[in-house]
Amino acid sequence: MPKRTQQISESGLPPRYLTVGQTARILGISASTLRLWENVGLINPARSAGRYRLYNHELLSLLKRIKYLRDVRKLSVPGIKKALNRNGAPGASIDFPKGPALGPRLRKMRKDLNLGVVEAARRAGISPGFLSAIELSKANASVATLHRLAATYNSTVLEFFGFPGHARRLLRPGQRRVLRTDSGVDIELLSIGNKMLEPMLFRVPPSAGSDGSYSHAGEEFIYMMKGTLEIWLGELECHTLREGDSFWFESNVGHRWFNPSDEDAILIWINTPLTF
Repeated sequence: MPKRTQQISESGLPPRYLTVGQTARILGISASTLRLWENVGLINPARSAGRYRLYNHELLSLLKRIKYLRDVRKLSVPGIKKALNRNGAPGASIDFPKGPALGPRLRKMRKDLNLGVVEAARRAGISPGFLSAIELSKANASVATLHRLAATYNSTVLEFFGFPGHARRLLRPGQRRVLRTDSGVDIELLSIGNKMLEPMLFRVPPSAGSDGSYSHAGEEFIYMMKGTLEIWLGELECHTLREGDSFWFESNVGHRWFNPSDEDAILIWINTPLTF
C-alpha cells in the first residue's frame, strides 16, 4: 500500500475524490471507523492542501474489501492486514493431509442437521454467500470460522477432515499430526482418539494468530513455554501471556489470539471437551 501522501488542491474538489462523510455514507460506517482504519495502517487517504482527508474510487474499493473482511469474515486488524497482503485470499486456511474435500463434507453435515444455508450461516456468524462459497470449495475458511462452524454443527474441526482416527496411548514425536495455517501457525496434536481432553502444542510465528474471534462450549488452559501471546476475551479483556505463564478461561467467551512479538510463541493449549 503506497505510503506517499498526495496533495490535492482545494480549488474545486475533483469528482473522483470523496470526502470522509461521503465515503462513510457509501460504506455504511462511521467517520471514526475510517479514522481508526487509517491509524492502524490499513489505509492511507490523500490529503487536500488544507489537510482534509480525500478518498478516490480505488481506495473506496479497498475500503469495501476491508469492511467485508471485518463484517463477513470476522477478521481482526492483523488478520485483515495479512489478507490484504495475500492479494485477496482472506483468512487462514488450514493445510491438512489429503482426504475428502472440506466443502462437500461441510454441506453433508449441514444437511444432516436439516439446516438451510441461511440459518447455518446465521448461527455461525458468517454470511450465507461465504458459507456457500466454502461448501463449493471456492473460498477458504479461517481457523476462527472453522471453530464457529464446528460449534454450529455440534462437531469438531478435525471431524471436518476425517480425523482423529484410532486411539493411541503413546505418541512419539514423529507420529503426531501437525496442522499448519496460511499464516504459519503450527498446531501439533499431542494425542489421538481421546474422548474429553484435547492437548495441543502451538507454534505461533510473529504477527500470526487466529484471524478472528470464536467461541464454543467448554474450558481452555494455556501454558506458555516460550515467547508472547496476546489473547482477547469478549473484546473487553486483553491478556498478554509470557514464558512461564499459565492461563485459564471459559470457552463460551468469544476469544481471539495473536503473537505481537518478533519471536515465535510456543505453548501448550488444552481444550475440554474436544473442540478442534
